[in-house]
Amino acid sequence: MRAMVLEQISSLADNATPLKPCELPEPVAKEGQILIRVSACGVCHTELDEIEGRLSPPQLPIILGHQVVGRVAAIGSHDSQGVLKRSGLQSGDRIGVAWINSACGRCDFCRSGRENLCPDFKATGLDAHGGYAQYLTVRADFAYRLPAALSDVEAAPLLCAGAIGYRSLSLTNLKDGQTLGLTGFGASAHLVLALARHCYPHSPVVVFARSPEERVFALELGAAWAGDTSERSPRSCAAIIDTTPAWTPVVEALKNLDAGGRLVINAIRKEATDQRALLDLDYPDQLWHEKEIKSVANVTRRDVQAFLQLAAEIPLRPEVECYALDEANRALLELKRGHIRGAKVLVID
Repeated sequence: MRAMVLEQISSLADNATPLKPCELPEPVAKEGQILIRVSACGVCHTELDEIEGRLSPPQLPIILGHQVVGRVAAIGSHDSQGVLKRSGLQSGDRIGVAWINSACGRCDFCRSGRENLCPDFKATGLDAHGGYAQYLTVRADFAYRLPAALSDVEAAPLLCAGAIGYRSLSLTNLKDGQTLGLTGFGASAHLVLALARHCYPHSPVVVFARSPEERVFALELGAAWAGDTSERSPRSCAAIIDTTPAWTPVVEALKNLDAGGRLVINAIRKEATDQRALLDLDYPDQLWHEKEIKSVANVTRRDVQAFLQLAAEIPLRPEVECYALDEANRALLELKRGHIRGAKVLVID
């Protein structure tokens, strides 16, 4: 099979082609697993974190990609634990795979539906090979049936950018009519904007983004106001969701937060280049009056399933830029440089 493989950690500033095109043996589904023929895979900022070493070291060499859409090509020959039987999946079924690749199923977190916090959590494209390839395997109980209303390319970014946006919005505790802020306006935020307008129709959404193009895009999608990261919005926010890889937008967002408001950070890692921004916090202006900061740790299976169904019902359609598999490095470099309009998706087959 064809695949784009990460063999070593490096900076994209020094290495514009971190992924190497390879021909690899087709993987074999083990007990409880399915083999997926990949049709599309979203490109996520987390892949930049992996390539540049901001996440725990991946199992190199590794195939990245955790927003995977494809069809069941084969089913593991054994199923002593009944995983395949419970999933009901059959050859040819269209399914998706997200960031969570497996969890222990036994700890308190798993038993309470919070497998995203499992200490034995394994991630697709980090601890197990992902979707920058023609095939991958996954445990059947971590694969998702996809609504027919969504095309393969449309569904791919919903599996992470959309699902983590859904979880972030849930964690804001927003009430309809209250103002929501979004800082950063890439793959996740543009979906959160559409989701918020559906779930909270009377809540104005304001957007903070460094790029003029992103601000124009936000207004096109229905934002009530869009300004630079450092600007004050015309109205303070009951909640703000941060989707950026940096600390400066977090610090600036706190200035726009209501007393008792909540800032939800949905980026899995922050780049260290502007950590000094944290030292510039002004307590009365940014943290006083019981403001809260809440992090998001991945997504649960329940989040993904609920969000996919909601996305089909709204209907929610991401703005997508498509690339061939062998253009993965170009897509990643454009993402690194902030050339973003919606989500980037590799079309595999």
